[in-house]
Amino acid sequence: MARMTMIESIRSAMHVAMDRDEKVVVFGEDVGYFGGVFRCTQGLQQTFGKNRCFDAPINESGIVGAAIGMAAYGLRPCVEIQFADYVYPAYDQIVSEAARLRYRSNGDFTAPITIRMPTGGGIFGGQTHSQSPEALFTHVSGLKVVVPSNPRDAKGLLIAAIEDDDPVIFLEPKRLYNGPFDGHHDKPVTPWSKHELGEVDEGHFTVPLGKAVTRREGSQVTILAYGTMVHVAEAAVAETGIDGEIVDLRTLLPLDLDAIVASVRKTGRCVVVHEATLTSGYGAELAALVQEHCFYSLEAPVQRVAGWDTPYPHAQEWDYFPGPRRVAEALTTVMEDV
Repeated sequence: MARMTMIESIRSAMHVAMDRDEKVVVFGEDVGYFGGVFRCTQGLQQTFGKNRCFDAPINESGIVGAAIGMAAYGLRPCVEIQFADYVYPAYDQIVSEAARLRYRSNGDFTAPITIRMPTGGGIFGGQTHSQSPEALFTHVSGLKVVVPSNPRDAKGLLIAAIEDDDPVIFLEPKRLYNGPFDGHHDKPVTPWSKHELGEVDEGHFTVPLGKAVTRREGSQVTILAYGTMVHVAEAAVAETGIDGEIVDLRTLLPLDLDAIVASVRKTGRCVVVHEATLTSGYGAELAALVQEHCFYSLEAPVQRVAGWDTPYPHAQEWDYFPGPRRVAEALTTVMEDV
């Protein structure tokens, strides 16, 4: 075991995958010699050579399109989109080609592609470096969508994604890249070791796709979260004293509905937290599923806490960012009928 930041664990995952399987290739903008804008691929080109870790032109549709062709011919590309905000030129390639390749070829071809991209705010990147587009991908049949919340999960989930035979959208919360986060803006943070989340196996291991995990057991309300919002939820529970059960979804598609239903039926209440805009956000799907499967167990309406329905602001980032105060307000509201 070793203590790693999320950047280090993601780099370790790619190193392990490339070392185990020569068909794994890594490419994207500045990922080769430079090691990526966040240094997630640092050292991979030096270790595995320019044929297996290389730079691509500033052309997201070309990056994903090339990866689809490589995958159809037997490689396992792990490509980086420098920021999730840049993925839109490649959206047609992802949706119309990668996600449907297995179906349209009647199983003759698959698309074992992993598309990594930093997501969310927290670095004052403004409207073109802070978006959370996960809902756009969870609507697409044929894709898998992953959002880790800690270094160990990031490594295990990324290795599982690279080894999967279908395309995986791997969203990396950049607010968590360089260390732990307790949800309080830039206040001193609580070490990962509080939950042993920073201890990461150095060799090969996987975290199964499609399996949620309970980060905190509770009896009064279920909080559904993923990525950075898991830590925000922990801070909100600590502030309010409400006995909240925090379920870290980890994989948004396929979704671990059984874990959600079991928790909500136990607590009778539910708060959904995500950073993306509220309207048509992934939280709407979660709220609908909870209502559909847990209606007779609910003691109060499902509450959602999310970003504003605006472009991601720069100067007011911490007002936009769903912080512990807003989550605490939702927890208080959902408990009012007690």
